[in-house]
Amino acid sequence: MDIQSEILAEDEICAITGFKLARSQINWLEQHGWHYELTGARRPIVGRVYARLKLAGVTPSETNAVVETWTLDLSKVS
Repeated sequence: MDIQSEILAEDEICAITGFKLARSQINWLEQHGWHYELTGARRPIVGRVYARLKLAGVTPSETNAVVETWTLDLSKVS
C-alpha cells in the first residue's frame, strides 16, 4: 500500500482550501471542521477517504469510513 494514495497531495489540499501556505491551510481546515494531522514540517495532511466523505456532504465516522466487504447475492436471481 502506497501512503501517497491514502493521503491528499499538497496540491489537492491547496485546491480544497484555496491557500498555498501551510498556516493558511490549517486555519481553513479548522474553520471548516476538517480533521488533519501535521507532518514533521508542520504541513497539514488529510486522509483521502475522509476528504471524499466531507466533500460529498457526509459526516465521516468510524462506520462510514470503513470499506464494507461486498458479496455476490444470487438468491434473488431466477
